[in-house]
Formats: sequence, structure tokens, C-alpha cells
Amino acid sequence: MGSLSSTTLTWHGEADTEAFARALAASPALRDAFIALQGDLGAGKTTFVRHLLRALGITGRIKSPTYAVVEPHEAPDGLPIFHFDFYRFSDPREWEDAGFRDLFAGPGLKLAEWPDNAAGHLPPADLTLRIEAMTDDTRTVQLTAGTPRGHTLLATAAA
Repeated sequence: MGSLSSTTLTWHGEADTEAFARALAASPALRDAFIALQGDLGAGKTTFVRHLLRALGITGRIKSPTYAVVEPHEAPDGLPIFHFDFYRFSDPREWEDAGFRDLFAGPGLKLAEWPDNAAGHLPPADLTLRIEAMTDDTRTVQLTAGTPRGHTLLATAAA
């Protein structure tokens, strides 16, 4: 299975989302990873991020960074986590002004919703999750590894 670069999962409810988030959180490769989250409004991107942050030990309110573009967190073990939401991102100058380049170049876990809106600025994602809402609580999730780190994460998460 070593070179698996893409796989599709089905989440039948929030428990599956949480189980996947926990598996991912347990992987040491996640620490400085960049995970891109694609999917329509309401597909469950932020829900997944919440489960992942909880699994990494983040407590308290986890709010969507739609207006701030980035919401920083710090895990109990000191891991910096940056949750980006590029839904309203349109001005490339904002990228430099806000220091996003430095955040992506630095240590920590980077999670980005609506990455296509910042295309051309973002480094290649280690792992991309394309979440599609099916019926009721079911989600189809396509996982694509874009880097060696992503392959490691994919092998961990898809196991």
C-alpha cells in the first residue's frame, strides 16, 4: 500500500468524523502538516476541524475563522495550530500583510478551508480532504496525499 496517494472514505455520522480525527491526531506526521479542506458550505469542514482540535487537546470554544481568516490555537503539548478559512479571501496583498507566508513556513499544524481562494499563495497541501455531503449525516471524503508527509498521514488515517 506504500504509495497510496488517494482514497475515499464514507463517514456515516459525526462519530465517524470524530474517529477519523482521532486517528489523524495520533499521527506524529501531523505536527507540521498542512491539511487543505475542500467542500461546499455545510459539507462539514469546520466540524472536522473541531473534532481534530479536540483530539489534539484544544478545549474551550472553537470558532470558525471566516471573518478573521485565521484562528490560532495551541495544543497542551505546545503544538501551534493555525485554522485558516479563505472563504472571504480575495486580495493577494492581504497574504503578505497578514504574515500568512511566515505562518505556513513556520512550525505547527496548518488547516485551511476554501484553499482554492488562496491558490498561488499556498504551498502544496500534505493532505487534502474533499468532503461531500450525501444524505442526512453521511459524508463522502476523498483524501489525497500531495507530499511524502501526506502519504504517511493517509496511511495512518485510512488504516
